[in-house]
Amino acid sequence: MSELKKKALEPNQIREKLKQLIQQTLQEALEAELEEFLGYSRYERSENDNYRNGYIPKTVKTDLGEVGINTPRDRNGEFEPQIIPKRQTMIDDLENKIIALYAKGMSTRDIQQLLSDMYGIDTSPSLISKITDRLFPKIKEWQNRSLDSVYPVIYTDSIFSKVRQDGKVVQKTVNVVTPKLM
Repeated sequence: MSELKKKALEPNQIREKLKQLIQQTLQEALEAELEEFLGYSRYERSENDNYRNGYIPKTVKTDLGEVGINTPRDRNGEFEPQIIPKRQTMIDDLENKIIALYAKGMSTRDIQQLLSDMYGIDTSPSLISKITDRLFPKIKEWQNRSLDSVYPVIYTDSIFSKVRQDGKVVQKTVNVVTPKLM
């Protein structure tokens, strides 16, 4: 059992891993969005007079807590991110929706439509494709990670019973916990 405790992740560790995944996803999406806006990739030469100009650090509040991201900038200051607009500091359940998009294996047109319906974000299929292409190595790495051989699961249930206490009938809860190793 002590060996099992060493391998099991604490809830805070799981939360931090999910926050890292969300941060990486948002960062890659912003990079792909700037790439689409400028019309060329990061280390590619271009005749365009507008080019990358560093980052602006930003803290975004999510359901899992605050996540730090770096919003890319362009030299002319014309880049307006659609995924996380300027001055927006809260994401309403975005991480669950992003994960759902990949889990369902949706097409770029489906993802485009979903983003438009949920957020009012108008994106092109090529932008969605660039975002998914940039995230694909991280998704593959996550899918191919090694799994633990044993996972602890706890089943809980409650039974409500009326009992007499101090001359009154009150309702008490009897909790039943069943641990199981899978």
